Amino acid sequence: MKKVYLDYGATTPVDKDVLNEILPFFHERFGNASSIHSYGKEAFDAVENAREKVSDIINCKANEIVFTSGGTESDNLAIKGVAYINKDKRKTKGNHIITSAIEHPAVLETCRHLEKQGFNVKYLPVDKYGIVNTKDLEDAISANTFLVTIMYANNEIGTVEPIEELGKITKEHNVLFHTDAVQAITKISIDVIKLNIDLLSVSAHKIYGPKGTGALYVKNGIKLEPTAHGGGHEKGLRSSTLNTPGIVGIGKACEIGKKRMKKDTFYMKILRDKLIKNVLEIEESYLNGHPEKRLANNAHFRFTAVEGESLNLMLDDKGIAAATGSACSSKKLQTSHVLLAIGVNPKEAHGSIRFTLGKYTSKEEIEYVSDALPEIVKRLRKMSPLWNR
Repeated sequence: MKKVYLDYGATTPVDKDVLNEILPFFHERFGNASSIHSYGKEAFDAVENAREKVSDIINCKANEIVFTSGGTESDNLAIKGVAYINKDKRKTKGNHIITSAIEHPAVLETCRHLEKQGFNVKYLPVDKYGIVNTKDLEDAISANTFLVTIMYANNEIGTVEPIEELGKITKEHNVLFHTDAVQAITKISIDVIKLNIDLLSVSAHKIYGPKGTGALYVKNGIKLEPTAHGGGHEKGLRSSTLNTPGIVGIGKACEIGKKRMKKDTFYMKILRDKLIKNVLEIEESYLNGHPEKRLANNAHFRFTAVEGESLNLMLDDKGIAAATGSACSSKKLQTSHVLLAIGVNPKEAHGSIRFTLGKYTSKEEIEYVSDALPEIVKRLRKMSPLWNR
């Protein structure tokens, strides 16, 4: 049976060049980067080299990169770190956070946690494509607002937010701006200085690096309260013995990603558009998210009278890996908060599927999926009481 992987938005295979870079740090070069002997110095130098590579892809200083265990920890450290450092100054600094209704759970659940501690959170609505209205942000900012956190590109529907405009607004109001760029990094050119971004989260395993490694950009001068305490690693912001192999991996993945960005995104966009064109020929099929302002590798569809979980299982029977929603919550049988936020009713939302392409996706694989999908949808509709054509 042919095997086709179209769930790169969930995770990616480790690039062979990344793997080759990592392997020595598991055995030959295994030192603790905090140790002062030669083994430790070797590991320390490798970590700092990786820090340079991560900083280079977003145009920041190397000392503004903090290594974490992934995007979720980076989001938590950014949001809680800013909130907690201001906790005792709420009377002067305010207690108001602004985010969007379609954020990743790592952001939404962190904000809900802070609400229980007395912080006030405003969840901005989005339009039918998933885009935050810049005027809504302008209107929502008050004298009490200290942080805005809005994702760069949505992990489910692929919509890219107007980050430059949002960053300009936050800067004008002297409010910190954090963005979850986990899906955007290496697919969109990012310049944190030009975009007025103060904090930015990335994850290695979305960009052909190892799982369990991420990074947080923290603009110099911004103070965060650590969320983990211990040995004071990473300038006291993230205590824990550094995961040297993982850090080397994210550095190499960023280096490769920057070098190949134009080539890979151009290639994926061609295949993505071909897939979208073919799928939309199916009766009562719809594209979720913005038709143009979307990630080069994301195609998210819904089908009338088709249940997404069944669709996903039948695709898997054909050897095709896709996702019914966010990979972080796809095993939960609940309606996507993203689809509800863009106005899709619960019944239609359950008929959605996400295909995310990668640099290893082939034209033949897209053709295979395009040929298999119409028959699967047809079979499911025959079994559906909602389909009466």
